[in-house]
Amino acid sequence: METGKLQLPTMTGNENATVLQFAPFQSAVDEGFWHRLSSLKLNQLGIDESPIPITGFYAPCSHSQVSNHLTLLAESLPPEPSEQSLVTPSSRGNRNKCSVPGILYNTNTLEGFHALDKQSLLKAEAEKIWEDIHSGKAEDDSAVLLRFLLISFADLKKWSFHYWFAFPALALDPPATLVDLRPASLWLSLEEAESLSAVCNEWRSSSATTDVPFFLVSIDSNSHATIKHLKDWESCQHDGHKFLFGFYDPCHLPSNPGWPLRNLLALICSRWKLEKVHFFCYRENRGFADLSLSLIGEALISVSQGWKDYQQMPNAVGWEFNRGKKVPRCISLAKSMDPTRLAISAADLNLKLMRWRALPSLNLNILSAAKCLLLGAGTLGCQVARMLMAWGVRKITLVDSGKVAMSNPLRQSLYTLDDCLNGGDFKAAAAVKSLQRIFPAVEAEGVVMAIAMPGHPVPSQQEDSVLEDCRRLQDLIDSHDVVFLLTDTRESRWLPTLLSANSNKITITAALGFDSFLVMRHGAGPLGTVNDSKADGVNNLSAEMGNFSLMDGDREHRLGCYFCNDVVAPVDSTANRTLDQQCTVTRPGLAPIASALAVELLVGILHHPHGIYGKAEFANSTDSGSIEQPLGILPHQVRGSLSQFSQMTLVGHSSNSCTACSCNVVSEYRERGMDFVLQAINHPTYLEDLTGLTELMKSANSFQLDWDNEIDDDDNDCVEI
Repeated sequence: METGKLQLPTMTGNENATVLQFAPFQSAVDEGFWHRLSSLKLNQLGIDESPIPITGFYAPCSHSQVSNHLTLLAESLPPEPSEQSLVTPSSRGNRNKCSVPGILYNTNTLEGFHALDKQSLLKAEAEKIWEDIHSGKAEDDSAVLLRFLLISFADLKKWSFHYWFAFPALALDPPATLVDLRPASLWLSLEEAESLSAVCNEWRSSSATTDVPFFLVSIDSNSHATIKHLKDWESCQHDGHKFLFGFYDPCHLPSNPGWPLRNLLALICSRWKLEKVHFFCYRENRGFADLSLSLIGEALISVSQGWKDYQQMPNAVGWEFNRGKKVPRCISLAKSMDPTRLAISAADLNLKLMRWRALPSLNLNILSAAKCLLLGAGTLGCQVARMLMAWGVRKITLVDSGKVAMSNPLRQSLYTLDDCLNGGDFKAAAAVKSLQRIFPAVEAEGVVMAIAMPGHPVPSQQEDSVLEDCRRLQDLIDSHDVVFLLTDTRESRWLPTLLSANSNKITITAALGFDSFLVMRHGAGPLGTVNDSKADGVNNLSAEMGNFSLMDGDREHRLGCYFCNDVVAPVDSTANRTLDQQCTVTRPGLAPIASALAVELLVGILHHPHGIYGKAEFANSTDSGSIEQPLGILPHQVRGSLSQFSQMTLVGHSSNSCTACSCNVVSEYRERGMDFVLQAINHPTYLEDLTGLTELMKSANSFQLDWDNEIDDDDNDCVEI
C-alpha cells in the first residue's frame, strides 16, 4: 500500500539515498534514584543480585538545541515494604513523563559489575522486544518497544556508583535506506500542517494518550488529520488515507531521527511487511506541536524472509557511549551530600550490613527508638555513650555534676584539653558537645545534677534543693527506656536503682575495680509499672516491656539488682579514704571492656522475646537452648578479671531484704515518696530496719554451732573438705 502522497514529491530511485542513521538515546539519572537504590540495597536486597524492574521516563524534544534524555528518578525503583501503604498507584497522563519499562542488574562487587556478560544481557532484553512485536503486545502497549537495561554497582562506603545503560535496538539487515528527510512543515500543505498540529496537541492534552509514545497519523483527502493507536493499523489501511508512523522523538537534530524509530521500523517490517515507510518525528516547543522542528521522512526497508517470519532473531545494539567510548560511567555523591545526612548513612552502614548475612533479625528500629539515660559521664559513661551510638541508639541523656579535670581526657574518651581549661567544663555539657561533633544526628542532652546518696546526710537548708534533684531524677528515669548506672561510688547507685525498680525500667550496672569488673542487668521491678499520670510520657518501647507478665520471668526467681547480695545498707564509701581509694584507680583497658559488655547486654535484652523478664542464661546450658537467640545468650551478671584474662557469667536472684528493690522498699517509696528518700539518705540504718537486715544481723551474731564430737566407726570413708 502507498503510505501517503504528501505535498512535496518524494525522490525516486536510490541514487541519492543514504543509510538511515539514528541519534542515540541519552540517559540522565537523578540523585534521588541513587539514594533510593542505596536504601533498597541496605534495607531489603542485601546480597540478592536478582534483576529489578524499574521505570524510566522521557518526553518529546522540546527545544531546538537540546535533546531530551531518558531519566531515572527515585520513583523509578519499586517501593520498600515499609513504604507500600504510603505509595499511591502511579497515575497515567503526565505529558512530561512517558513511562518506559526497564530492568536493573545491581552487583555486589565492582569486579562482578565488570564481569557481567553485557552482550548476553543486551540480547535477552532485545528478545523481549522481539517477542512483544510478534505477540502483538507492542501494538497494545507501544512503550515496550523502548525497553532499556541498566547495570550498576553501588559503593555504599564511598557513595559512588558505577553504571551503564543499554537501549536495545533490533538492527535491520540490510540497514534501512533514507530517501528523504525534512521538517514536517515542508512536507505538508498548510491545511494538513494546521490539522496535524491541532490533533497532536489534542493527543498530548488527553490523559489517556499523552504518554503513548508511538501512534498512527492518518490524513484524508480533505487534508484532515487524525491520530490513532498502532493497534488500529489493520482496520484502517484500506480507507485510502495517507499514513505516517509517528513517535515521540527525544532528539533535536535536524538531520537525524531519534533512537525510538529503530524498533518502530522493526515492528512495521516484521508485522505489516511494508517496504516503504513515511515516519513522523514528533517534537514540541513550549508544550505545543512544532512542525518546523518535527521531521517527516521516507525510508526503504529490505530484510530477509526469515527475519519477517520470526525465524531469525535480529542482532541487537544499544550500549550507551560515554564521551565517545563504549565504557561505563561513574558518579560520586559524597561531595554533594549534606554532611549530616552522609554521617547518618555511614553510621548505619555497618548495622545494616549485619542484616545481610550475619544477623537478618536485627531490629534497628527498636535500637534507634530506645531512650538511654546514663548516670555518670566519666570513664564508663564516655565509653558507653560511644558504644550506644555505634549500635544505632540516637537518644542519649548524660547526668553528672562534675567538671572535666586535667587527669580526665586520657581515660575519658569524650573530653579534650580544651574542656579542662578555666576550671573545666561540666562533664555533662562537654560530653554532649563531643557526641554531636562525632555524630551530628545524635539527640543528646546533658543534665548537670548530683545524685543524693545514703550515708551523705543533707543539711536542713539544702533539703529542698536535694529533694528537687531527686524528683528530677525520677522524671528522667520515667521518660527513658534504659538506665545505665555508671557512677563512681556504690551509694550513688542506690536511689537510681530504687527509682528504676519502681518504674520497671531496663537497668544496667557497670562497676570497676583495679583489675576486675562487674556488668549486670537488674531484674524487673517487684510491683510492675506505676499507673499514674507520668506513664503518659513513656514511649512505646517502655510500654512494650511493660506488657510482659511478671510470670513470664517466673516471679519466684526474679533477678536481683546491684544491692541484692548486701547485708548492710549503702553508706559513705569515700570518708577517711586516701586519694587512691577515693579515685577510681583501674587498669586503663578495663573500662572499654566493661562498657562494651554493658551495651551488648542491652542489645540482647531489647532483642529477647521476654525483654526485661528474660531469665538468666548460661553458655551450653539446657535452659538457654529453649529459645535460640541470634545474639547469643542473655546472662544476668558478667564478672571479669584482667589479671587472669578471664570472664564468667553468674546469676543472683532478688532478695526480700534488698535495700533498693525489695517489695518493702518500693512499697514504702510509693507510699511516702520523697520523705522516705530523705530518711534513707540521712539515716542509712533505717533501710536495714525496714528490710529486716538488722534482725538478720542480730540472729547471725547470736547463732552458735554445736559440734558433734562423737565418732562413728562406720564413717571411715569420709571425704576431707
